[in-house]
Amino acid sequence: MYDYFLGGKDNFPSDREAADKVKAVIPNTYDIVWENRRFLQRTVRHLAERGVRQFIDIGAGLPTQGNVHQIAQEVIPDARVVYVDNDPIVLAHGRALLAENNTTTVVQADLRDPATILEHPELRALIDFEQPFALLLVAIFHFIADEYDPEGLAAAYRDVLPSGGYLTLSHLTSTGADPAGVAATEAVYQKASSPIIFRPKDRIEGFFEGLDLIDPGLVHLYDWHPDGHEEFRTGWLYGGVARKP
Repeated sequence: MYDYFLGGKDNFPSDREAADKVKAVIPNTYDIVWENRRFLQRTVRHLAERGVRQFIDIGAGLPTQGNVHQIAQEVIPDARVVYVDNDPIVLAHGRALLAENNTTTVVQADLRDPATILEHPELRALIDFEQPFALLLVAIFHFIADEYDPEGLAAAYRDVLPSGGYLTLSHLTSTGADPAGVAATEAVYQKASSPIIFRPKDRIEGFFEGLDLIDPGLVHLYDWHPDGHEEFRTGWLYGGVARKP
């Protein structure tokens, strides 16, 4: 569905059908997805320009439309990037796309199983956990239902960050949102492979517990270090970047 919203070609009729139902409820869904994509790109560039050479993108989806390795390696040609997703199609397509990039790889694992991800041999082969790295949890935690303890999962990922490491996170919010739009969107996703949960701003901020949010803090995505290309301004998501002391 995400690839379809971005205008990609790696999606299926069932994805498009469900995506069209979401668009019927929230007509600016396309803008929401691109707003998030621009946020991801700005945060990666921001961190790479400050010397971060390693990135782990969890729940990455298909490498598409200006992805993490492309942005990071424009700044640092040998930046190391590991994409993680639980979809076998992402693994197959991603590895084909990245076959000639020896500092980037894709591994198949589930966000809800931090130990498997963080100890994965292919991830460990590229990422030095003794050196600062950026952990990207962008537009993925709103797919984690409360029964899977999202706060506990966030803590497990924060704990492995070394001093000087970063967490980037964005999340759909119920704060200031149209309640009818929230309810209708959540209803559509009940029939998808994962539910979707809109959370209030204060709960999203809790995912950064113990880290120092860098300026400008947890904000609507278009307010995070705008670069003049914030044509997508919806207010449906909050995001931020935080550094481990």
